[in-house]
Amino acid sequence: MRSSHGHARARGPLPLVAGSMLLAISALVYASAPLPSSVGIHRSVVNVEIPPLKMVRQDGVAVSLDRELNDGRPVVVNFIYTSCTTICPMSSQEFSLLQQRLGKDSERVHLVSISIDPEQDTPARLRSYAQHFHAGRSWDHYTGDAASSVQAQSAFGVYRGGKMSHIPVTLLRTASGHQWVRLDGFATAQDMYAELRGLLPGR
Repeated sequence: MRSSHGHARARGPLPLVAGSMLLAISALVYASAPLPSSVGIHRSVVNVEIPPLKMVRQDGVAVSLDRELNDGRPVVVNFIYTSCTTICPMSSQEFSLLQQRLGKDSERVHLVSISIDPEQDTPARLRSYAQHFHAGRSWDHYTGDAASSVQAQSAFGVYRGGKMSHIPVTLLRTASGHQWVRLDGFATAQDMYAELRGLLPGR
């Protein structure tokens, strides 16, 4: 039977098969395509002097922030607090996507999330938060006392007087002694990956 336009009507499972093929092709294209870059990101290059602050990692180990960030790896830093429901989950999700994008190279890049609410963000809360975003071994979360938190934020130029007025900022440094790249706005995994890509072989 033909339609009024003279074309044969599709019968049987053919449309379903065609649809499945299209979905499979789309999945392959998505897997190989770059992650979307954000719009409205402001990129600048800044100097940061990391103070030797006493911090506590999510595993409960007391550390010095300058040594943690000067371990020879490229480093990516953001500032979060675990009870945040707006900026922080979005930023942490992009860190998680960056881990995935880096794949086997993820351990060659140090991801660092520093709490701006140290009174509430105990190491145990940071561990739970890290697990929620599937943080790998090279993604560390840090807390400390109020003074250390303020000093860390001030050193990176992100202190805004309190956690409720914080803004999305990501900072990257390719090697110890180098300048930092500052990304103001919601930096995506692709934005961060683009800064790191040249350092990773075969990328």
